[in-house]
Amino acid sequence: MSRLHRLRRRRAHPMQNEVVSREKWLEARRALLLKEKEATRLRDSINAERLALPWVKVDKDYVFDTPEGKKSLADLFDGRSQLLIYHFMLGPDWEAGCTGCSFLSDHIDGALPHLNHHDVTWVAVSRAPLGKIAAYKSRMGWKFPWVSSFANDFNFDYHVSFTPEDLAKERVFYNFTAIEPAQAHDELPGLSAFYRSDKGEIFHTYSSYARGPEELIGTLMILDRAPKGRNEESTMNFVRRHDEYEDAPKTSSCCH
Repeated sequence: MSRLHRLRRRRAHPMQNEVVSREKWLEARRALLLKEKEATRLRDSINAERLALPWVKVDKDYVFDTPEGKKSLADLFDGRSQLLIYHFMLGPDWEAGCTGCSFLSDHIDGALPHLNHHDVTWVAVSRAPLGKIAAYKSRMGWKFPWVSSFANDFNFDYHVSFTPEDLAKERVFYNFTAIEPAQAHDELPGLSAFYRSDKGEIFHTYSSYARGPEELIGTLMILDRAPKGRNEESTMNFVRRHDEYEDAPKTSSCCH
């Protein structure tokens, strides 16, 4: 069991922390502040390396089903040069969207005006047919653009959807490595970034999977500052769809 997991388990069943004088607390807090500043500098360094990653030209044509009709990948940019696509776990046969993906998506609408005015378009993509997407989006009350890749290979090419044949193999490719099918699912989460040049060329610049997009979930960042932290038994096991908390089923997030 990792140290992080032990700490999380301790937080899930908390004992009262040591109680000290204000002076002793200040000493401990200053020591932690040094590590927090180190983490901030590391994050800045990682962000710089992310921006310096090489790009891959997208030559394949993808056509998506949208509420406005058929649209190409270029159309999804909506006149901007940058596109962020969230690979939302909602398969063709699913009754509802993934709990963890829904948790992340609860944080997006408020960011849209800021993203759009900074030359960035956000779009969610799922393999579910457009009607199923529209129904779930309405249930959740979201406004962000959400399109269907049911009729193309987009999700498969970006390694977030898997056929029964894929899952019957010894390994499937996810999060830049080969994993056992038991660790996979027919749909998995991720975030991909694209750039469109003045010439209309499209480049894939970045993708992140599994817990990679976690920093987009503001609630988790807030909980990390609360006395009990995330207070979870396993990754995001406390999360429910926002309309299910009163009588929530005792199941963990499908994105753990």
